[in-house]
Amino acid sequence: MTATVRERPERGPAPRRRAATDRALPADRVAALVARAAAGGAEPVTTHAPATGALVADLPQSSPADIDAAFERARAAQQQWARRPLAERVRVLARLHDLVLARQREILDILQTETGKARAHAFEEVADVAINARYYARTAKHHLRSHDRMGVLPGLTTAHEARRPVGVVVVISPWNYPLALSVSDALPALVAGNAVVSRPDNQTALTTLWAHELAEEAGLPADLWQVVLGRGRDVGAPLIERADFVDYTGSTATGRDIAAQASARLIGCSLELGGKNPMLVLADADPRKAADGAVRACYSSAGQLCESMERLYVHTDVYDEFVEAFLERVERIRLGAELSYDSDMGSLTFARQLDTVVTHVEDAVAKGATVLAGGRARPDLGPYFYEPTVLTDVTADMLVHREETFGPVVSLYRVDTDDEAVTQANDTAYGLNASVWTRDVGHGRRVAERIRAGAVNVNEGYTAAWASVQAPSGGLGDSGLGRRHGAEGILKYTNTQTVAVQRLLPIAPLPGMSDAVWARTMTAALWAFRRVGIK
Repeated sequence: MTATVRERPERGPAPRRRAATDRALPADRVAALVARAAAGGAEPVTTHAPATGALVADLPQSSPADIDAAFERARAAQQQWARRPLAERVRVLARLHDLVLARQREILDILQTETGKARAHAFEEVADVAINARYYARTAKHHLRSHDRMGVLPGLTTAHEARRPVGVVVVISPWNYPLALSVSDALPALVAGNAVVSRPDNQTALTTLWAHELAEEAGLPADLWQVVLGRGRDVGAPLIERADFVDYTGSTATGRDIAAQASARLIGCSLELGGKNPMLVLADADPRKAADGAVRACYSSAGQLCESMERLYVHTDVYDEFVEAFLERVERIRLGAELSYDSDMGSLTFARQLDTVVTHVEDAVAKGATVLAGGRARPDLGPYFYEPTVLTDVTADMLVHREETFGPVVSLYRVDTDDEAVTQANDTAYGLNASVWTRDVGHGRRVAERIRAGAVNVNEGYTAAWASVQAPSGGLGDSGLGRRHGAEGILKYTNTQTVAVQRLLPIAPLPGMSDAVWARTMTAALWAFRRVGIK
């Protein structure tokens, strides 16, 4: 098949760009944030704003001695913190909730500068931290409460179950959602009585350091939360060697390595990894509403979102109408780097992300795919801009068919039945998120339950499940293990301890009773209680 490119209008004038020699953020503010890091013993790294090329920061890096010192301070602070009443720990989260909302202007500037994303997508991270802070402030007492359990001999044995903090939790967070994935994972660990050592990606370190500053203003004790800096290959192993639990969000390949290192030490880990998420538009869906949802689901943060949709399976009955509506909306997306709400989609964050997008699209076109929208880099706007792209005629031999693109590229597939859509949606090693669109919510839920994914949204792309933080969030298969949010999101940072008390009689033969008589007596008791509690 010969590749074709659909005609599309040229974009408007490029937004004003700052010179690459200008700082993207005030130098004194950057210096104050950088000083908060437990770093300086290794050679610094320079970061630049993806959208403009402007210098952002010269970041000190953490040496083994810096990491040792960070853990020593964190462990000492954790012992004091765990003894504080839970009500005091909860109040820190409540104050942080208020501060994040009140101070959002500065962090939105930092987020946009470090990631290149549009401001509306940066705000998603502010909202995420506020929602999680509020949720765990309200529910920590319920999740962490102790329980009396039935003893083996009712009336003679009592058992008590308590939750204890694991100690020091390492949070290794990525660059794509640096506020949400560094802070929102740290909050339940902290309120559960742990210390946290964070390792943000260098590209987005200022975001984590800003949150660190705000948390201490909210009342978090100094030293309880440490931030170390360094490339994963340099600091990853030293962090895991010292951790009591590891929380990681990132690539599947690195997640496997972290799981192996954690298992060798017999410590817990929680891993949210990659995704190749499907969206199903069923025969009875409203094509225009589904098209609106697809734009949000596919192009938030320029597609650099583990939860975003990369595969769209559209029923043939609504395919043509959906595609027309979708393309109309895609072509209206405004690209830009402004630190304002004037753009709909921002830049990719790294040259390597742009390279992957270009490689996937060029490979698909060379093998017969059709570009319905986008398909072009936009260096006139900034180094790593790429147009929101829609492909069709995608086949199994193309890279974009199975590999995670992690960019603003989506593939369209026509399907004839729900069964076909579900089968194709499940034809992946990943299982993170999915989306189903229909007018019949009951039918949508039944289809959703057949999809192999940790979360499925009906009539939304990812926000409904992600932001419903009382429910757990996480992946299956190559998308990871463990969960954030809900009860699992805080209980994973604790160990259970059972204290059992025996009264009056031992659980052993009475004086003068033989083992044989004891066994017969216990057998009779077990028979007597065999149906208790069974309905």
